[in-house]
Amino acid sequence: MDRFEAMSILLEAVDTGSLSAAGRRLGMPLATVSRKISDLEAHLKIRLLLRGGRKLVLTDAGRSYVAACKRIVEDVSEAERIAAGEYRAPTGELVISAPLVLGRVHVVPIVADFLKAYPDIQVRLQLSDRVVNMVEDHIDLAARIGTLPDSSLIATRVGISHFVVFASPAYLAEHGEPQTPADLATHDCITLDNILSGDRWDFERDHTTSSVVIRPRLKANTAEAVIDAAIAGLGVARTMSYPIVQAVAAGALRILLRDYEPPPVPISLVYPSQRLLPQKLRAFLDFAAPRLRARIGVDS
Repeated sequence: MDRFEAMSILLEAVDTGSLSAAGRRLGMPLATVSRKISDLEAHLKIRLLLRGGRKLVLTDAGRSYVAACKRIVEDVSEAERIAAGEYRAPTGELVISAPLVLGRVHVVPIVADFLKAYPDIQVRLQLSDRVVNMVEDHIDLAARIGTLPDSSLIATRVGISHFVVFASPAYLAEHGEPQTPADLATHDCITLDNILSGDRWDFERDHTTSSVVIRPRLKANTAEAVIDAAIAGLGVARTMSYPIVQAVAAGALRILLRDYEPPPVPISLVYPSQRLLPQKLRAFLDFAAPRLRARIGVDS
């Protein structure tokens, strides 16, 4: 019996929640997965899993053994990366996660330039607004928007983003510029079609919050559509600031009511704490962090 293979199959089964799911992920027949784990239990002379339910349940002995297996597999993987030179030179696959809009607008162009500069690195980019578990999902680096909870993750701040109101110069020339949030009542507005936006926008000044009922002329389900509609002159819109940095710099949009913005939120690159930092990760951090700061802006 290949004990290391059996350990890896057991970890996959626990991670996916079932033997059949582990088999699908590993490309291995269910019967083989079941036999490998049964052989491991016979070798150890203990029961590791309680079968029969919809989801696998670890025995007390199984929980202890799985924790030890994780340490062993991680140590072996790290030894393989050292042997392959991953800690000596930037090489291998780098898995990066980012929110959809931030990823499309800012991360993708930086990754494209990074791949040109480092031909021995491959990138797997996962764009999703879901907050991923970096360890369980095997993510090397993630871009995060918002205050980070206390954790074992190491964070590098690359900018901040405000919730901003904006419109095109053409729209403002025709309809005038709102001077206070209350003035929005007379303007055509463009809003995200979700529970958080709705028909009411929140503002803050001198630590006092207020809400204004707006008149949505257009509701769209993506920030990109809201921004494009604002550029086209359809009305006053509101999103986070990082997607409109380039449009503002080009003069296509103007930010309004800056004195009434809620507090900004940080944008960070985060990665799991580890004994040795792979060169591929160090190379991307050194490459991407200053470029993200330049694109997003410290006071965007």
